[in-house]
Amino acid sequence: MRLRIGNLPLWLDEPDERLRSRAAERLGVPEGKLGTIRVVRRSLDARKKGKPRHLLSVDVELPDELGLGSLPEGVQPVPDDPPPPPRAARDHRPPVIVGAGPAGLFAALGLLERGVRTVLVERGRPVGPRRRDVAKLFRAGELDPESNMNFGEGGAGAYTDGKLGTRIGHPAVRKVVETFARYGEQKGLGRILVEAKPHVGSDALPCAVEGLREELVANGVEIRWESRVVDLLVDQAGRCRGVALAGGGAIESDRVILAPGNSGRELFELFARRGWGVSAKPFAVGFRVEHPQALIDEIQYGSAAGHPKLPPADYKLAENPRLGAAPPRGVFSFCMCPGGIVVPTPTEAGLLCTNGMSNSHRSSRFANAGLVVAVSPEDFAREGFTGPLAGLEWQRRWERAAYELGGGGYRAPAMRLTDYLAGAPRAALGATSYRPGLVLADLTRLFPDVVRRGLIEALRGFERKMRGFVTSEALLIGVESRTSSPVRIERGEGLQSVAVPGLYPCGEGAGYAGGIVSSAVDGLKVAQAIGQELS
Repeated sequence: MRLRIGNLPLWLDEPDERLRSRAAERLGVPEGKLGTIRVVRRSLDARKKGKPRHLLSVDVELPDELGLGSLPEGVQPVPDDPPPPPRAARDHRPPVIVGAGPAGLFAALGLLERGVRTVLVERGRPVGPRRRDVAKLFRAGELDPESNMNFGEGGAGAYTDGKLGTRIGHPAVRKVVETFARYGEQKGLGRILVEAKPHVGSDALPCAVEGLREELVANGVEIRWESRVVDLLVDQAGRCRGVALAGGGAIESDRVILAPGNSGRELFELFARRGWGVSAKPFAVGFRVEHPQALIDEIQYGSAAGHPKLPPADYKLAENPRLGAAPPRGVFSFCMCPGGIVVPTPTEAGLLCTNGMSNSHRSSRFANAGLVVAVSPEDFAREGFTGPLAGLEWQRRWERAAYELGGGGYRAPAMRLTDYLAGAPRAALGATSYRPGLVLADLTRLFPDVVRRGLIEALRGFERKMRGFVTSEALLIGVESRTSSPVRIERGEGLQSVAVPGLYPCGEGAGYAGGIVSSAVDGLKVAQAIGQELS
């Protein structure tokens, strides 16, 4: 029989071989009775400063005749692998998938596993050529509006870190992690199968994406690059019958999966013009904060900082300050990148937004994270923005202001974190990872008062939780504005659009996910819904 034992402790200086005796002790059996033992999860417990340890879950083989009776706490049978999905039986035209980000790619994979071939349409370029477009933005401040940090194969996640952590508990989460591990094996991504916080890295994720794409194409999926969808084909009954492309082409289909990512602004505008069931939704905005990684290590690890078995430290912070009589306002760290860099992520000329990324080894001497404040349609309305695109236009306002404050060329406005709390830039900027470069500016001029006050109040709480976090060594860089989609494209029964049957809004851009894994899972859910229709 196979059993899974959770949370076996292992101190940094102990060898993995010690796990065998700890597993036997947990089970209450002689060590010699244990068969194969395999680590399936490894997490770092750094709650006790100066004495971090690893907690591991392992699968062990035991003779069936051993007869343990009731299992000890934290021990359970290893679950069986799920059965393969049923194959589609009905005739159909290939569904069209709009967007080759995680939602689109995994929708294509999920349908292919059911015997359904698709046509995948992507406005940007494959992940290889796309790398050169990203480099031009970093080095020269030149933006290609069709191929950049957000548009192209792999979506926004391909060059912004590849973190596979998620808060959703869907059973397909494991499938997503295993898929990236399988197609990125030549980059050593087998390691993510046991990481409690799986991290692919911006240097390795493109390889995994290419491997997945090659598998899709080899099995009949058609991909059309540099093909931007500008409209839907809708029949007299209001049902979706395909997509229209820039330049006059079209692809007919009875089923269209719309997975545009959170920057698919032209499509959001199209839906608003046509009245196709789109509404403004909450998201969060703020800045990137950049610290020396060594400082974060010292705060989180204490005297153990610098131990060779410790990774660059991360953090996760949240506060809910009350600003006057209003309900508490959520303020939190977002997309924390240990050993990472801050990057420009605009998609439109004259607008600036930022994000963070790190390579698989997290080798940068900086750490960064978004520090963001929750905002809602009520906040947009106070600034004069209403209707389904209120959040989008509100985003644009502050991205335009950030670009102008940085002086153009996608240089980012920045100031020291302590100066932000003091209310004005005083000290010159220090070293940074951000390219094309920083400009000393007054970031208090960005965002409404409710965002500034919320961030200031939360920073005081962050400092109480992480002594040394609020320091003149930290830079605040503007702006972080695309934490999630500013709209939701409403869907109902069978995950179809409430306004256009045959259309399947999907992933982060449609308002149903946030991040690589949840977007991929949503793509698999839509594939399942279509597969059931065709069975």
